Amino acid sequence: MDLWFEEYQTKDMVISCRVLRTIHQEKTPFQELAVLDTVEFGRMLVLDDVIQTTIKDEFVYHEMIVHVALETHARPVKVLIIGGGDGGAVREVVKHQSVNKVVLCEIDGAVVESSKKYLPEISCALENPKVEVVIDDGIKHVRNNKNTYDIIIIDSTDPVGPAEGLFSAAFYRDIYNSLNEDGIFVAQTESPFFNGSLVQRIFKDVSGIFPLARLFLANVPSYPGGLWTFTMGSKKYDPLDVDIKKIKNMDTKFYSPAIHRTCFILPPFVKKLLK
Repeated sequence: MDLWFEEYQTKDMVISCRVLRTIHQEKTPFQELAVLDTVEFGRMLVLDDVIQTTIKDEFVYHEMIVHVALETHARPVKVLIIGGGDGGAVREVVKHQSVNKVVLCEIDGAVVESSKKYLPEISCALENPKVEVVIDDGIKHVRNNKNTYDIIIIDSTDPVGPAEGLFSAAFYRDIYNSLNEDGIFVAQTESPFFNGSLVQRIFKDVSGIFPLARLFLANVPSYPGGLWTFTMGSKKYDPLDVDIKKIKNMDTKFYSPAIHRTCFILPPFVKKLLK
């Protein structure tokens, strides 16, 4: 008998993947968690029946949510990641030699432990001595740590359930206060096809709080619509001013000096969302 996993990416659209086996499944205090082995995407982490990351395409998302911001900052030293319990963003952050401290603040410890056990390719840097894993609410963490971080990365699930508060203007103001005077924050901000109003609202909120706001794109096949947005708020540095000739090779599969520049070239329908 064929086994299939189905994710309702909208109430009217489903993506379906053939499943070889269910590797792990549990109900955590926050959500339903599963690790599935699929034919097309390999092992995938699923939370509340929504794909979070897969072995096949995770590098696109994790490289883009990290390197664009860290290559924009002059010298990032201390980095906070909110969410991201799979460890993929941590793996990319520690590639930057200037960074000496990475705090991963994940509300659900089961995500961290399951990723360590079943997704070692993604979670491989969680034991790095530069990394501190804090199991806590990211909203509370930024509120209690002012003027602390050079970079804050919001690697959250969709804006429902535990992550809903991570998409609010109040949270972005707390992030601003948690950053140092030249700090940068970046967040995943969903699909421009299916979440256009959310993309528009977030960009407006960030633009009203930070001196500089930019939106950039990447293609993540396992996410709704494939095309994915990331929103950056910066107190000082503009990613478009980066001298891409100075970007060092970091053994990436998607991000590159050329991609750093071209990911900010937006199609007209996305530009329209930002007006």
